[in-house]
Amino acid sequence: MSLSLVSLTPAQALGIPVALVGSVFLAVGAQLQQRGVAKVNDQTSTKRSLGIGQVLALARRPSWLIGTVCLGLAIVFQLFSLYLAPLTVVQPLGAVALVITAVLNARLTKVRLDAPALRAMALCVGGVGLFVAVAAVTTTSLPILEPQLLAVAIILAVVLLLLGTGFVVFRKRLTRLFYVVGAGVLFGFVATLAKVLIGRVQTIVEAHFRLVAADWLTLACVLGLLTAAILGTYFVQTAYSSGSPDVVVAGLTVIDPLVGVTIGIVVLGEAAHAPLWAGIVFVVAGALAVWGVILLSRRRPRERGDAAPPSSVRSGGGRPPA
Repeated sequence: MSLSLVSLTPAQALGIPVALVGSVFLAVGAQLQQRGVAKVNDQTSTKRSLGIGQVLALARRPSWLIGTVCLGLAIVFQLFSLYLAPLTVVQPLGAVALVITAVLNARLTKVRLDAPALRAMALCVGGVGLFVAVAAVTTTSLPILEPQLLAVAIILAVVLLLLGTGFVVFRKRLTRLFYVVGAGVLFGFVATLAKVLIGRVQTIVEAHFRLVAADWLTLACVLGLLTAAILGTYFVQTAYSSGSPDVVVAGLTVIDPLVGVTIGIVVLGEAAHAPLWAGIVFVVAGALAVWGVILLSRRRPRERGDAAPPSSVRSGGGRPPA
């Protein structure tokens, strides 16, 4: 059995703390961006998909701009962690952002996290911790081959077509759930494509410095990554417009890792040499984390704060102006 275990190198192990730092920036950025979107909605009475006017108004909100910088740093740290370690190791760590967001929301709304919320966070962190601990010794990054790259590109093209069509046809009837799920799926592909492209560039460089510009498949994946990132960002901003950030982050931290890890295992073969017991642990740990996230999102601390009188939110003890 020991021959089936694959230990991370020191450089790969560094990807874990790097990913955790990215999760902190994600949580802070989500909180600040939602605050900016809420302020714009108060001024424009917009509760559904954002228009050009609302987007321009967001660009003038300090809280939204600072949140955008934080999310940019989160992306940088995530990309660096993907460069260092296997996708299946670092991608699930994004769930930590949900716990941080829940704590920040509780602080800002002056609502204490109760015992059920704390148990939900324990399930989330425990499940993710177990998943990453097993993944760290049973998975490894492998060279990305053209069939794998093509498979990811085709799957993403289908997803973009379905989400884009649904958005155009049913835009006025779409609920927040659509935007949260859609953003989670798209950002799952963004992380996966980033990992694939990082490995692809490394392979190209090692193959006597072939020109990336001559590789149409790589360019197609870059275009797909940018399209998914832009559409996913729009979905996230729209989801912020109808409530607190913890539900959005909850959806992202469940769906994003599920998409990324599934592709990492099924398409990229990062767990090809993992023993059977590791697969069982992956399923159990993933289920624990997902259940914790669901419980936490159902009992988000902002729920009671939303019912509070406006004075309790806007004067002194509530959200500071931004």
